[in-house]
Amino acid sequence: MNLKPQDIVVALGALLKQPATSTYQDRSIQLGMSVSEVHAADKRLQSAGLLAEGRPILAALEEFLIHGLRYVFVPEMGGMVRGIPTAHAGPGLSALIQGDDLPPVWPDPKGNVRGLSFSPLYRSAPGAASRDPKLYELLALADALRGGRARERQMAADLIRQHLSCALL
Repeated sequence: MNLKPQDIVVALGALLKQPATSTYQDRSIQLGMSVSEVHAADKRLQSAGLLAEGRPILAALEEFLIHGLRYVFVPEMGGMVRGIPTAHAGPGLSALIQGDDLPPVWPDPKGNVRGLSFSPLYRSAPGAASRDPKLYELLALADALRGGRARERQMAADLIRQHLSCALL
């Protein structure tokens, strides 16, 4: 069973609302996915060893996000569009990295930033991010790991580790 991009969105959401303590309905609303999509993602995450007994396996998730994500889910980058900032321009890294380049953005006609198109992990990610600032930060950090330069990936990895260590509490 192969992982799908939405599985990573579900895994990041599980850090905020652990499957063991929330319903599929709650998580589907949080992530903007159907209940069946969240359930199927949980099954694939369990099969991949990233989720067990309704909880994310933090060491495995850290290893996959930091070392594998950019090879498995390569972002599509395009031309100038209106959208929502992500990667190094999104929450988490934007305060640490200043640049003159056009920022990467998820294409969205309601977005308030013009930048270079950067495909989200899953089509529901921008909507889910607009409803949950913590999830937005995790998704933007995941995008920095997927498509950032070496310095951006290293800083994103450090922040992801911090989030994972807080998930232990």
